[in-house]
Amino acid sequence: MNPDKLKLPSYGGQALIEGVLMRGSKYLAVAMRDPSGSIQIKTEKLQGLYTSRFAKIPFLRGLVILWDAIGLGTKYLTISANLQTGEDEKIEGPALVGTLFFSFSLAIVLFFLAPAGVAALIQKWLIIDSFSTNIIEGVFRLVLVIGYIWAVGKIPDIRRVFSYHGAEHKTINAFEAGAELTPENVKGFSLHHPRCGTGFILILVIFSVILFTLIGPLPNIAVRLVSRVVLLPLLVMFAYEFIRFTARHLDNRFIRLLSKPGMAMQRLTTFEPSLDIIEVSIASFNAMYRLENSEDQ
Repeated sequence: MNPDKLKLPSYGGQALIEGVLMRGSKYLAVAMRDPSGSIQIKTEKLQGLYTSRFAKIPFLRGLVILWDAIGLGTKYLTISANLQTGEDEKIEGPALVGTLFFSFSLAIVLFFLAPAGVAALIQKWLIIDSFSTNIIEGVFRLVLVIGYIWAVGKIPDIRRVFSYHGAEHKTINAFEAGAELTPENVKGFSLHHPRCGTGFILILVIFSVILFTLIGPLPNIAVRLVSRVVLLPLLVMFAYEFIRFTARHLDNRFIRLLSKPGMAMQRLTTFEPSLDIIEVSIASFNAMYRLENSEDQ
């Protein structure tokens, strides 16, 4: 394989239940190991928001691509779960939108509104300035995020998903290095990758501290809570562009330094995979890669 055939960052991946999703610029492929031990492959041509002209507009593309990518990920996460249980529940259309809306709402309440509310109460009790309050809010938010990821990583089923996450990173790292994609070769590559969504979460939290501090004092807690929701899309756009920029300039020493916290955060969501898990990840990548290049020939 020639890495120049598929430009960065036109592909990425996601761990599923006993599977891996690999996404290119035109296609996605999913490989899942079924209960009998066989690897099943599903592919799909990317359409809609993911391939729209809005996905190419700087900053706006962060919202568009992330929404569509999370939607696709949720859809195939359900499919991978159904493969293990033998059920045939589908999540698409209105059901998919509803699921995403509920998930986003819960995340906003837990990781943005709750820290903002707690910080506002502390400010009232201790009579501290807005700068200190925003720092407290940011620290509380970061502790919540890290604590949540650490806790779910202790669940055996989630830990196995995180092993598939590690296999996804290793596979992409091996491809980018021009190595032959065999389980034995891929196993020697890094668990971490600069375009990982885990790093994106950390950058989002850090940017929230900066932005909310720049805003300064707000008249009351209601305005404070509303500002956290209203400004979240802006934070997402800037965090996405930051991850995209740093991933493209890792040859710069300063950029590498900036990317280190996000890379370190990945230690919570990537575990060393076994060879059979890596085999699934390679199968997914190869299926996606063949489709991506079939139209170019």
